[in-house]
Amino acid sequence: MTGLWIALATLALGTVIGVVRLRRDGRVRAAAGERLTADMLGAAMGERATLVQFSTAFCQPCRATRRVLADVSALVPGVAHVEIDAESRLDLVRRLDIMRTPTVLVLDPSGNVVKKASGQPRKADVLAALAVAIPSGESRPSHELSQNSDEM
Repeated sequence: MTGLWIALATLALGTVIGVVRLRRDGRVRAAAGERLTADMLGAAMGERATLVQFSTAFCQPCRATRRVLADVSALVPGVAHVEIDAESRLDLVRRLDIMRTPTVLVLDPSGNVVKKASGQPRKADVLAALAVAIPSGESRPSHELSQNSDEM
């Protein structure tokens, strides 16, 4: 009988952990304190914002994230998408506390990290994060960026 209770407790704990992970996966949250440059990234930064994606070779969600970020950078003028191989840039991975791939950083025009998402973000969440990263004084079409800045 004790074995049954242990099995049920283990199953319940696994379910709770799975639900929490699903709810947090890809969610964009505020990030601050780091400033990146084009030299650090090894690529040109966007004039309005930069989407930095940390990926690994065999990461399936990284491929889908690459498509989402490429679509967003093509949709929003002045936004660049930079993909970094996490395995070859362990210096940046450690410095920025990248714990998994894909991880997406949203940089403002100065290179300050304003949002971070671990896991595959949704396109709408990336657009909302860009609304925070792009200076508010810039004029932009209302359909271009979402005004929801709580999540990415």
